[in-house]
Amino acid sequence: MSEREIIARGEQSGERVDQLPAVVPAVDIFENENEILLHVDLPGVQKDDISINIDNGKLALSAARYLPTAGAQAWREIADVQFRRTFAVPQSVDLNNVRAELKNGVLSLHLRKSEAAGPRQIEITTS
Repeated sequence: MSEREIIARGEQSGERVDQLPAVVPAVDIFENENEILLHVDLPGVQKDDISINIDNGKLALSAARYLPTAGAQAWREIADVQFRRTFAVPQSVDLNNVRAELKNGVLSLHLRKSEAAGPRQIEITTS
């Protein structure tokens, strides 16, 4: 499957985050023979405020950023926000081998391909 086959679409409903303005996070997608790798830009998001669900061929990602406030607000341009994005997951992905890591505001999702989806040599027989 190529990276173009992963199509962003839809959105997911949440609970507390429904009251926040929703934005679509920037995503880079890379593919090699072993995995599909997504880098999702989630600045200021804490690990506990991220939800990743894979169901019925769709990967739904939602996250919320809550910035701490103290004192009287004099000026504010960076608000609390909800990030939401959904991707179609190719059948070649091994759903039991999906890893996620958050570092410096970037969520890396490693979607490992199943061995059955990898390249293979077809033996030709003669009769």
